[in-house]
Amino acid sequence: MTVLRIFLILAFLALAAYTLKAGFGHGWDLGAVFFGDLTAFNWSGQFNFDFLTYLWLSALWLAWRHDFSPLGIVLALIASVGGMLFLAPYLLIVSAQADGDLKTVLLGERRARE
Repeated sequence: MTVLRIFLILAFLALAAYTLKAGFGHGWDLGAVFFGDLTAFNWSGQFNFDFLTYLWLSALWLAWRHDFSPLGIVLALIASVGGMLFLAPYLLIVSAQADGDLKTVLLGERRARE
């Protein structure tokens, strides 16, 4: 669990720094760039589509983990646009709440106890 937590912290910090540099250097209109590449059917678009499906999967997992409750739906919506900038802190928090029990982190408390 320590290695996972270290990775999550480093990934978050690196991605936050990269995001700030890109945003200040190229503007904050990510949507136009993201969907422009996506509709161009080039390799950047392929990567964006791959990433988009990852975002959908992480959102679906979060909603499921929270039994599709209102909180789960809100977390899923945030994850669907927040990516690793959201998921890394989320996983750090739930791993601390689960006291390092990976089964609880992945399944949620109710399913882990079944």
